[in-house]
Amino acid sequence: MTPSQSSSDIIWLETAESTNKTLRERISQCDNMSVIAAKAQTAGRGQGTHTWFATEGLNLTFSMLFNPSDLDVSDMLVITCATTLGIRDYLLDKGVTSRIKWPNDIWVGDKKICGILIENILDGHKIAHSIIGIGLNINEENWPADLPNPISLKQITGKHYDLEPELEKLTEKICRRFAMTGSSDGRLQLQEEFEKYLFRLDAEPR
Repeated sequence: MTPSQSSSDIIWLETAESTNKTLRERISQCDNMSVIAAKAQTAGRGQGTHTWFATEGLNLTFSMLFNPSDLDVSDMLVITCATTLGIRDYLLDKGVTSRIKWPNDIWVGDKKICGILIENILDGHKIAHSIIGIGLNINEENWPADLPNPISLKQITGKHYDLEPELEKLTEKICRRFAMTGSSDGRLQLQEEFEKYLFRLDAEPR
């Protein structure tokens, strides 16, 4: 597989401690843009020390492997750009307009629908591999009281979604964005769009 591909190999697991951890353990066996998804995560991770809440079988929790052909450490932000814009493209297809909250969450209005955890593996000044963990709230309707601002696609649209076909649609959108990282013009366009849809908060509620 090459960075220009428009689809992913997807492996579904019933349970994983963390799909990022599982993908890292299997990295030598996985092609570029391969995906490991779990119906349930026992220790899903968010940014920093945060965990990621997701009821088993209701949401998308998965990790993608990106093997850049020639990205320097200084180009690291473009991975965030491609990921967040691909998710935004997917939501637009559902009639949902979203924004990117620095550095890599997706919000609809004043509520959070998606979190992203990117772990880069370096080879000198080059990015050898990028493991991109994504948690997208799809069918969730009942939230812990300590989560101040979550929302799901179902709560927005009133529709229930089948996770496996939705993951295929989502990863296709993300792959199309990652195809743009192979050229300087594509990287510039990604960064310009990212800045267009980006917002920052002084406080960062989870």
